[in-house]
Amino acid sequence: MDPRLQSLQQRLQHTFSDPKLLQRAVTHRSFSADHNERLEFLGDSVLNLAVAGLLYQRLGALAEGDLSRTRANLVKQDTLHQLALGLDLPSVLRLGEGETRSGGQQRPSILADALEALLGAVFVDAGYGPAEALVHRLFQGVEINPQMQAMGKDAKTGLQEWLQGRKMKVPTYRVVATTGAAHRQTFDVECEIPELGLTERGIGGSRRAGEQAAAAAMLLTLKATQK
Repeated sequence: MDPRLQSLQQRLQHTFSDPKLLQRAVTHRSFSADHNERLEFLGDSVLNLAVAGLLYQRLGALAEGDLSRTRANLVKQDTLHQLALGLDLPSVLRLGEGETRSGGQQRPSILADALEALLGAVFVDAGYGPAEALVHRLFQGVEINPQMQAMGKDAKTGLQEWLQGRKMKVPTYRVVATTGAAHRQTFDVECEIPELGLTERGIGGSRRAGEQAAAAAMLLTLKATQK
């Protein structure tokens, strides 16, 4: 194994039974067809569940909406970017030449995605328990308190709260299309609320940005058409 990946294992405090999972987790789509996006998809769900459990333990007195808003602040790109820097992920990322030249190793969206991919890789390698333990270690140095819920809501959180307040299911998001070169991709994302028969689209420079744009468009539609 590459010595840099061995060092990353030590920082993660997890030794992979399948080292290829670790290598895939730090591989951007601009580098290889065997990239980290599927692991990122999985890691996103692992992260949300583990953080939800953490908040339930620490802030159990908060209402559901406040817990959701606090979680959104903990799993947003800015927070994940800082955690990725703490793991020194820029030193191990595998990027294509174009992405490297454009500064991809320091791009917040790429680093946040790689962190989620690592969580997905640990989950596949060893199950939920070790992945949850890793999330708890990562967030040890992050201040978590009831005041966090007072921070500004992003569009996805605002949409989720709007729906939950009306006893509806959370929306679904899917990437409809990606365009552009691998190091300059644009993501076209659809947000759907099946119960209302509504869909909206949003475009962004990352999957997360596209989801936020789609959620913002949906909120505008709901405020214009719903009571």
